[in-house]
Amino acid sequence: MVHFPDLRRLFAPRRVAYIGASNDLRKFGGRCVRELIDFGFTGELYPVNPKRDDIFGVRCYPSIDAVPEVPDHVGIVLPAEAVPDALETCAGMGVPFATVFSAGFAETATEPGRALQQRCREIADRTGLRFVGPNCNGLINFVDRVAMSSTGAIRGPRREAGDIGVVSNSGGAGQVNVMWRAQEMGLGISYQISCGNDGDLDLLDYMAFMVEDPHTRVVLALAERIASGPRLRALADRAAQLGKPVLMVKVGRSEAGSRMAASHTGAVTGADDVTSAVLDELGIIRVDDCSELYEAAMLLRTPRRPRGRRLTATSLSGGNLVMIADLGGLRGIEFPPFTPGTQTALADLLPGFVAAANPTDLPAAAIGRDDVFTSVCKTLHDDPNIDVVMPVITIAPAADIRSLMAFDHTASKPLAILWTGRCADDPSLTPPALVAAGHAVFRDVQPAMKALDAAMRYQQALERRARPIAPRPAGLNPAALRALLDGAIGSLNERQAKALVAVYGLALPQEHLALSADEAVAAAAAIGGSLALKVVSADIPHKTEAKALRLHIRGEASVREAWHDVMESARAYRPDAVIEGISVQEMVTEGEELLLGIVRDPVFGPIVTVGLGGIHVEILRDVALGVPPISPERAEQLLCSLRSFPLLEGVRGRPRLDIEAAVDAIVRLSWLALDAGERLAELDINPLRVLPQGRGVRVLDALAVLNP
Repeated sequence: MVHFPDLRRLFAPRRVAYIGASNDLRKFGGRCVRELIDFGFTGELYPVNPKRDDIFGVRCYPSIDAVPEVPDHVGIVLPAEAVPDALETCAGMGVPFATVFSAGFAETATEPGRALQQRCREIADRTGLRFVGPNCNGLINFVDRVAMSSTGAIRGPRREAGDIGVVSNSGGAGQVNVMWRAQEMGLGISYQISCGNDGDLDLLDYMAFMVEDPHTRVVLALAERIASGPRLRALADRAAQLGKPVLMVKVGRSEAGSRMAASHTGAVTGADDVTSAVLDELGIIRVDDCSELYEAAMLLRTPRRPRGRRLTATSLSGGNLVMIADLGGLRGIEFPPFTPGTQTALADLLPGFVAAANPTDLPAAAIGRDDVFTSVCKTLHDDPNIDVVMPVITIAPAADIRSLMAFDHTASKPLAILWTGRCADDPSLTPPALVAAGHAVFRDVQPAMKALDAAMRYQQALERRARPIAPRPAGLNPAALRALLDGAIGSLNERQAKALVAVYGLALPQEHLALSADEAVAAAAAIGGSLALKVVSADIPHKTEAKALRLHIRGEASVREAWHDVMESARAYRPDAVIEGISVQEMVTEGEELLLGIVRDPVFGPIVTVGLGGIHVEILRDVALGVPPISPERAEQLLCSLRSFPLLEGVRGRPRLDIEAAVDAIVRLSWLALDAGERLAELDINPLRVLPQGRGVRVLDALAVLNP
């Protein structure tokens, strides 16, 4: 059972102390105290500095244990070496929370820095004191007027509290790129926290607080790390239960962070690919940039959700509509035709307007007619083929804009308003003013399309999560799987790996292990037809690289020659390899090749990879990832997302292949991944041959790597 701590006293303390406080605004401790005072904090403040009697007119104390009451939250601005002792003293007093602003810990990538951070963590584990940071810029609570931060992003008149929570490891990016920029465009923030190194409390703890908080409707995260897959899942489950969207920018996307592995699956499954797959499965919407966080939040903070991906846009500016169609189409947004009823209603509104396309370019006759633009938007909104309406405003009078906004407040479907210009006759009517009033207003087409895509993905995720978990397929044998795993160590050879998948119902070709050329000839006679001969050795996982296989072999002489050739190639490639023999297999040449695999991510657990198979998988990287257990519907979605999927449907006169059998294989492999648990580090089926419709699939090659 995952448990998240109660952080209400962290975010809304009534008694705050600052160790290392100063009245010098050039110092961090001075700026922190000044911001807390100026932000309107109404609780008790205890600055701690043995060299001062008061700071900014507030009585100062020589040490933290000299303050008159136990603080709810202590800010620590000290040299890194002094922080552990300060935490010990706070813990001894019964302080529940601290924020360690100081740098010089694990972020230095030095042993002393890491050791200091570990020492602080051990204090927290032993005493129950929880802390933010180290190396952070603290938190801002607009709801309760608490600012434990030095940021200049809150100087000046205090912004009104809003409904968007912001969590980030970074101080500058979270407080400026996300929070301040969101406020500049008219959005309101409930809480913001910049949590630095996550030495104790981490990003997920703060996100969980905001998900539960009644003032927060949307949670935005700028994450450098995700510490726990199970805790992320629990957070996502609770957010979905409450209907609160969570959006995330996850930095660190480069291949430099991925783990190369022995299998093809490990080679094509980067750490960032896994993160994207997991976030998608959990319904946490991943976006690429900070601006996409708050722009999508404009749409997602209202209860109206796009029920599908069908959009209509209308304007007097045809150029904007063309860009909407182009950029929306690239993101899979649809522009369906209108119903006959909508066409008739538009003709009544706009005499001479014979037939409207989608997007709808309004005629010049619409200019200057009171409320006609809003009436057109209402008509498009009522079309059952439409999920979202995008009115496009350039330069318009205030009356038209206010009429459209009044309709937006009553509409049952989302309106994503694109306003590229200004109000013609009221300079106080601006996009930020409309956003502050609850409308979603975009200034350019591309941000609008990205935000719409995020909102549509969120709704799709909610619908997917609401479906019941698919039952386990028949014919799975967990007991046999455990027996095979219990008796194995290290890397498994092809025959051992195939045995794992066979007990979960995946079909194998006919094959026999030959320890000699004579045995190979006997096996060939028993199987018949065209044959493949392959070395069986856990020490030679990639037989093609070793040239330790021969294909399309027929006849006794050819079988003998192939057996000796494979053995010689294997010994030349890896003289110390343990070779169990040569596998003689029926050649299965019909259909197409897929890759199916399992990798166990250290954070998120098992991940299933589906992709184009064969020798080109690492070059073309046509893969999709899924989180077990995978339903048949989800397995089909993974297959359909591959660029190579049309090969399975049949092209240029080729027959349709057994897509249903491929889907079943993916589902079964996903249950194998769950049942194998931590024992299975990797499993690679490459290729899985998908045969013509009704004839199933065959596992032609496999390897596996086990954890101790």
